[in-house]
Amino acid sequence: MRPTGRWRVTLSLRLSLVAAALIVAALALLIALDGAWPGHRVAAAGIVAAVMLPLAFAAMRAQLRPVLAVFRALGGTVISYQDGDYAFGLHWPRDDEIRELVDAHNDLGNVLREQRLALVQRELLLDTMVQNTPVAMLLVAEHGVIAFANVAARQLLNEGRRLEGHRLDAVLEVATGSLREALGRGGDGLFTVPRQADDGEDETYHLARRSFSLNGRRHELLLLRHLTAELRRQEVQTWKKVIRVISHELNNSLAPVASLAHSASELLRRGQTERLPEVLATIADRTAHLKGFIDGYATFAKLPAPRPESTTLAPFVSRLAAQIAFAQDGPLPEAPASFDPAQMELALFNLLKNAHESGSRPEDVTLGARRTSEAVVFEVADRGSGMTETVMANALVPFYSTKRSGTGLGLALAREIAEAHGGRIAISNRAGGGIAVSIVIPARPAGAEG
Repeated sequence: MRPTGRWRVTLSLRLSLVAAALIVAALALLIALDGAWPGHRVAAAGIVAAVMLPLAFAAMRAQLRPVLAVFRALGGTVISYQDGDYAFGLHWPRDDEIRELVDAHNDLGNVLREQRLALVQRELLLDTMVQNTPVAMLLVAEHGVIAFANVAARQLLNEGRRLEGHRLDAVLEVATGSLREALGRGGDGLFTVPRQADDGEDETYHLARRSFSLNGRRHELLLLRHLTAELRRQEVQTWKKVIRVISHELNNSLAPVASLAHSASELLRRGQTERLPEVLATIADRTAHLKGFIDGYATFAKLPAPRPESTTLAPFVSRLAAQIAFAQDGPLPEAPASFDPAQMELALFNLLKNAHESGSRPEDVTLGARRTSEAVVFEVADRGSGMTETVMANALVPFYSTKRSGTGLGLALAREIAEAHGGRIAISNRAGGGIAVSIVIPARPAGAEG
């Protein structure tokens, strides 16, 4: 039977040791059995040991030298693998277990090299996609340092220049105030960047943020998606829907009115006037319903220009509290603010109404107001179900509603009023559930008029 590779190598080493030992033992025995004088026998044994032992060690070293060399080579290639270099291979000429070890090591290197090549290709594809996506992406490491920013983020925040290595708060110092506020609120949100020119259109963005651990350290990924063009397309589709809804509502109201008018005419002709009050009351009810439906759309379509006046916030909020329930969030600023009280009351009423319809408990619906050096901020918050990304992306589209009987005018009307005052509206999901909607209008000197 042919011995295995492991046995062959072990045998060669053992034979070297055994042969050397036997030679030494044989010579020592021959000398010991010789009838020579004992001192001569000891000297002869010493000479034999001095000659044969170095030869045995030399034989052992000759056997172990190539084995040790291949072990050192294996250690070197492992270090190369740790450095990401898989170009090295080993060769062992003998057909033994070292050959099997070397072949397995080379196979491992080939597998790692192929996996590294596939990984590099995937990274290149991913980097190409990330760099060319229109969504601005920022990866923020610990202590607020930007670790990665794609092309869209550089163009949005730094005029196309690199952002890596900069602190996020330093970059935001020169960014638009609405972006700073959206990031300061935490969570996902929707915000509007004011127009750059009088005839320009406000730019709307959706902010998404996710936290995760990378290499054992906390990182946060910020995604800023430009929604203006998408909103414009959605508005076209929504207007088509509105036309269908209005046509349906008109038909549902006018057809019964026409039928009832004909019935009233027939009753008069027959002299059966006792049923006329009931018929006329039904006509009046359907007419009132149709008028309310049309007035709601007309309010949005024909919103007049605001007439700002100096308004003290405490009595203004008290008048609003008499119309709809809410909890006041913190003290109100004492300094007056300049806005159209009727329009702002309408905007906040719609936001509070939406908050009550969100599934939130009534006591969790809040209204707060604060004043900064640049703006007056009204914020309506609730603890309802919040908004999905799809709903938030369409929340400001006129007539968009997820409720079966909703008109979709509340947020859109609030946005129109805020922008008519030179301000903006922002929406964000709250930690723990619910949403917060902020109306931000420029702060004007007390007593300023429009």
